[in-house]
Amino acid sequence: MHKLVLASKSKVRYQILSKFNIKCTVEHSNIDEEPVKESLLNEGATPEIISKNLAELKANKVSQKIYDKLVLGADSVIDLNGELISKPEDREQALHILKKLNGKIHNLISSACISKNGSMVWNHTDKASLTMKEFTDSELKEYLSKITDEALYSYNVYQIEGEGRNLFSKIEGDENTIMGLPVDKIKQYIESL
Repeated sequence: MHKLVLASKSKVRYQILSKFNIKCTVEHSNIDEEPVKESLLNEGATPEIISKNLAELKANKVSQKIYDKLVLGADSVIDLNGELISKPEDREQALHILKKLNGKIHNLISSACISKNGSMVWNHTDKASLTMKEFTDSELKEYLSKITDEALYSYNVYQIEGEGRNLFSKIEGDENTIMGLPVDKIKQYIESL
């Protein structure tokens, strides 16, 4: 199977690829996502378009530097009725996000893009639907107190394979997508080469 270059700092994405026996090296894209998101939002882009664009941007940037290799970029966002919700920058923001999602259904969108020599050669976006239970503010604070900083900033406020599963009454979609990588489709693409 072809070896990938993962254009991401995400340990979780690396672990998912390893679990599926997809060999990869890691090369960070170091893209400042916020100005890109802001620009796309100003143009009226949906959360799905933003996720796709960021995944492609990361893959293209790294693949321009590494000749003739397949570079995988990925991005995940939360879509709450058309509103983009990004990863929290601190615990206060994390609590604010959880309060917003409290008792509601939202989509988690994960996009993956494979680029070669600076251009996209393949992409895929997958969605999962999550229904969050109703919690009091103190219950949400208690949940956050159990989450490490690394998990909090890596997973967009909930870690679905850990403590975060307890936040939801219903989860529809692929767990790997929720964790940040629609790996089944990536594997299919690589195997088709």
